[in-house]
Amino acid sequence: MTTPKIKVAAVSYLNTKPLLYGIERSGLMNEMELVVDYPSMLAKRLQEGSIDLALLPVAAMSGIKDARIVSDYGIAADGNVVSVAIFSRVPVGEIKRVYLDYQSRTSVKLAQILLEKYWKQKVEYLQADEFYIDAIKGDTAGVIIGDRALMQLGNFEYVYDLSAAWKEFTGLDFIFAAWVANKQLPADFLKKFNAANAAGLNHLDEVIAQNPFPYYDLHTYYTKNIQFFLDEEKRNGLARFLELAG
Repeated sequence: MTTPKIKVAAVSYLNTKPLLYGIERSGLMNEMELVVDYPSMLAKRLQEGSIDLALLPVAAMSGIKDARIVSDYGIAADGNVVSVAIFSRVPVGEIKRVYLDYQSRTSVKLAQILLEKYWKQKVEYLQADEFYIDAIKGDTAGVIIGDRALMQLGNFEYVYDLSAAWKEFTGLDFIFAAWVANKQLPADFLKKFNAANAAGLNHLDEVIAQNPFPYYDLHTYYTKNIQFFLDEEKRNGLARFLELAG
């Protein structure tokens, strides 16, 4: 009888490419099936059991029974992350409405916490549709994440990096996503999975060569902005975020 493959899910953003590079080139692909989806969909799929392990936006953890981080790697930052920001035509003090990117719960929750507790701004939150970036004008701003955020960096007068603002507000690092499971997975698999994540980070030049991106320097992105190892400082930041997120 064939052992069922472990279903692993992630997003296809540029920030995941180094981790996926190592996973896809490891022997683990004989034991697992890799699927991609929007970050906001991963929690639903993990909860319903159609996947076993996901690079999950951390804000979704509290809504999933038995959710726990099972790897030392994920998507984090210490200061500027560049790809998660509020984009605006006016200074933050003049913003009246904010479109919330439909692709990530963590970034949306972080934006709400910072607007209310750090910038002390009372704003109306608008649910974004697929074309909401075109509606960011006047005193209406928007949260944009991922590759689309990198593509918009030169198109707006004001870009408020949410990880940098979090650092200024709390003094802490920030974890955006972590490998999360809600069921018992084989210890041997998790050990090899952790090693595969680490291996990918040793091949950044190859990752960059495979993902041409004219909007932002990916070497800077992978070495100065995104941090992949979830050390104690980052886990402290996560604990504080989950506390504030309620």
